[in-house]
Amino acid sequence: MPIAYVFPGQGSQQVGMGQAWLDREDCVRSTFAEADEALGDSLSTVILEGPIEALTKTENTQPALLTVSVAYWRVLEAHGLQPDVVAGHSLGEYSALVCAGALSFADAVRLTRLRGQAMQSAVPLGEGTMAAIIGIRDPAVVESICEEAAQGQVVEPAGFNTPGQVVIAGHVDAVDRACAIAKERRGIPKKLNVSAPFHCALLVPAGEQLEAALADVDIQTPRVPYVPNVTAQWCVDSEPDTIRRHLVEQVSKPVLWQQTMQTLADNGVDRWLEVGAGKTLCGLVRRFDRKAEAAGFEDEAWQS
Repeated sequence: MPIAYVFPGQGSQQVGMGQAWLDREDCVRSTFAEADEALGDSLSTVILEGPIEALTKTENTQPALLTVSVAYWRVLEAHGLQPDVVAGHSLGEYSALVCAGALSFADAVRLTRLRGQAMQSAVPLGEGTMAAIIGIRDPAVVESICEEAAQGQVVEPAGFNTPGQVVIAGHVDAVDRACAIAKERRGIPKKLNVSAPFHCALLVPAGEQLEAALADVDIQTPRVPYVPNVTAQWCVDSEPDTIRRHLVEQVSKPVLWQQTMQTLADNGVDRWLEVGAGKTLCGLVRRFDRKAEAAGFEDEAWQS
């Protein structure tokens, strides 16, 4: 029964995440300490004590979620458990690559701090936004809505999360127009409370900053297959430069999560373990397949 470890992205953060495991597993404490050392500041204090305003700053959120996911993965590894394949949603792809042995944790912590800073600074505050379009099951319809709404601005699909849920991103006015059109076509638009329009063309400058940083980072061939966000293809023995390209493109291209789940299922995955804070991805997996065997690390079902 092949098992996929899936790693969550932004939105799963909460003050105190990982706290319950600090006294239970040495590897959790050492992971938090390693993150602090890599960044030269006390990220662990922000994770454990907040305040929430500090944790939700993108430059903190991204390395914080990575740290908790890697700590939990190390617990699983200490208990002799290994995945057959890994995948991560947006930021979670970095956690997946650490798990697969492609990235060192220290490098990943520094990269996600930079990624957060670059994504936030790419678009002036208030100029970009995101929205979820719910109830339109055909992704091509959402794409056509974005094309109609653009009118010289940027609005694009930013994430295909699950059938009937597509996230869009771009300029505020263009996203508002797309939401209005979606409503006319019986979709339910929901504006998201985000600080930047992630995963769209407006974030290309952020990708350029990340590309420069990645050029100096040692990347190894993953030990297990992984499915990158930008292709949703099953990758075995990926070349380091291919991984670099995927991580750069991922910043300004949509997260193909629905397609990723399909790829995993097509390759025989029938168990899913969300390795990180919360159970956001478990919810998406169950919407994709109501019969899916999906659990979160914090449920501890993996110990049975």
